[in-house]
Amino acid sequence: MNAMNEPLPLTGQKVEKRLWTLFHKACAEYNLLADGDHVLIGLSGGKDSLLLTQLLGRQQRIYKPSIRVTAVHVRISERKYITDLTYLKNFCEDAGVPLLIRDTNIVGEEKKSPCFLCSWYRRKALLQTAQEEGCNKIAFGHHQDDVLHTFLMNMLYVGRATSIPPILPLDKMPLSLIRPLWYIPESDIRTYAELCGYQTQKVPCEWEDLTNRSKMRDLLNTMETIHPDVRSSLVHAILRKDPTPPVTDKCASRSI
Repeated sequence: MNAMNEPLPLTGQKVEKRLWTLFHKACAEYNLLADGDHVLIGLSGGKDSLLLTQLLGRQQRIYKPSIRVTAVHVRISERKYITDLTYLKNFCEDAGVPLLIRDTNIVGEEKKSPCFLCSWYRRKALLQTAQEEGCNKIAFGHHQDDVLHTFLMNMLYVGRATSIPPILPLDKMPLSLIRPLWYIPESDIRTYAELCGYQTQKVPCEWEDLTNRSKMRDLLNTMETIHPDVRSSLVHAILRKDPTPPVTDKCASRSI
């Protein structure tokens, strides 16, 4: 599964096995994949969506469940971050996943949060592409850290003990949103990305470290110094709740 098509060192093989195991754990426990699924991947170009593309590309080569996978990269003209399309195309080709490019723009809503607008218009483009391509599921690259950060954010700012659900069926269209990386810590993804030589965005998002989500990242790090196993405790707290309600996350910069 190495993006560089080179053998991984033993440490990398262990991380790869752990990623694959946790990917299947989420898929099995929440029935994220079924025979006949056509899954659209929201490929932002970050390490999380790159890993998701590799995992789903590998999964579609397995007989059961029989699925088909397509990736889409959405570009917003008003945003200054830049990705290398040649790299993304080559990456998807290696993973055996077709890649679509969609361009969109933000119109007349400058007063709203830039992160909210980016998330909103990206999702709008994803939903439209999913319907055009006949997809019944959209896969996002949210990992365990995103789940925990959202849980803390909803507790502090909204007063709700909810987080990002592993699967969310939509009411107004025959689509479900799935998050196969739900159990995977960001640290494992970062380690694997470095071992595989994942290429980062040429120009990152200028608001990436200025959101409430970045504050929750700092808060979780502080909590871990108080209780090293706090992640497990928070995950158990989330799992005691209904995993399907919608999430209020207006400051989320991690839409895909």
